[in-house]
Amino acid sequence: MHILTIIGARPQIIKAAALSRAIHQSFTGQIRETIVHTGQHYDAAMSQVFFDELGIPRPHYNLGVGSGPHGRQTARMIEGLENVLITEQPDCLVLYGDTNSTLAGAIAAAKMHIPIAHIEAGLRSFNKSMPEEINRIMCDHASTLLFSPTATGFANLLREGFDAGARPPFNIDNPRIYHCGDVMYDNSLYFAERAEQKSRILEKVGLVSGDYLLSTIHRDNNTDDPLRLNAIFAAIDEFSRRRKLQVVMPLHPRTAKLLDKNLSQQLLTSINSNPLVKIIPPVSFLEMTRLEKNARLILTDSGGVQKEAYFFEKPCVIARFETEWTEITSAGAGIIADADLKRLVAALEMFYDNPPTHYPPVFGDGKAAHFICEEILKLGNNKNSRQNSQKPVGKESAMEKTPENDTAGNPEGNTIQMNDAFRMTDDKLQSE
Repeated sequence: MHILTIIGARPQIIKAAALSRAIHQSFTGQIRETIVHTGQHYDAAMSQVFFDELGIPRPHYNLGVGSGPHGRQTARMIEGLENVLITEQPDCLVLYGDTNSTLAGAIAAAKMHIPIAHIEAGLRSFNKSMPEEINRIMCDHASTLLFSPTATGFANLLREGFDAGARPPFNIDNPRIYHCGDVMYDNSLYFAERAEQKSRILEKVGLVSGDYLLSTIHRDNNTDDPLRLNAIFAAIDEFSRRRKLQVVMPLHPRTAKLLDKNLSQQLLTSINSNPLVKIIPPVSFLEMTRLEKNARLILTDSGGVQKEAYFFEKPCVIARFETEWTEITSAGAGIIADADLKRLVAALEMFYDNPPTHYPPVFGDGKAAHFICEEILKLGNNKNSRQNSQKPVGKESAMEKTPENDTAGNPEGNTIQMNDAFRMTDDKLQSE
């Protein structure tokens, strides 16, 4: 069984580690994995370090797409991925989450009649102004195997018309849906002890275990809106000063650039002069794991960090007006405070004084990746799951692939050069 795994952003790299680990431990000889990195996150601190730290096989391909407007970025990914799919002819495409890389993979594979396995299917914020919401809905409805990490996600799929009683053969018109648990919970269990042993992030930043607030802010609607960004940082500044509590903020590169532009001068001065607030560069997965595990409480707009807070039984204040992970708020372990100064401070104060004590096991048993591999293998035995597939094209239309187990001379895998269509687009943009 040959699967093609698409990754492009930090969370996808981390999630892919769980599946790659399961393949290595239990399915060697049964599943062969080819990894494609779209290059959506191209900063070394945001990407390559995760491969090194998590022991994920180096990507066989790197499309090198980089950042850009949604349409242009996604279009480049679709074109590059289509060429890879033509070359590789995989039995199944594995997609994670809800990024532009996910959307591009879904479109490219669906049009070539290649079955898609979507990990983290069924998540819904019910806010279609979020690009991620569009991406996840589109991917779900182009997939053959849909793996939901929670009962809520599974119920969302049922509401959208998916059939829990579907019978094989499974394909895009007759998909199979699962409630399988969360691969990130698999990872948290596996890497928590390693993070304590290998990461020195607390000592490096000067933090005391159990006595700091961890905060991450990266979503466009927060970082690009001065009112929202000011409210969030004002809440952090006020709360830290009032409670004499340290705050550590590993900032996404894009967010860091926007602080000078979007924060008021008065607030920026206050943040910079607050010795309790420590703004640091992006951290590795093991460093983030240790920061989460040892925090007193967490403030974030990240869906992934919300879950990881729950895994480590940390109260979480959510700087959004909705969440895909409703299990967290239902358990009383999370509070949605949006980007509202008073609500943010009130939520932080409440969790500081009265932290939750009960965290029901809603994210599975830590064996989701193994289950997913077993179900993908069953798909490989379904001879009718792929219909009217594209025939391989000549080598002149394909791209060279880095030989397996030979990445020493090219640690990034094979970077695919822009083809003529890409060059024409660039020339046109430069001339305008």
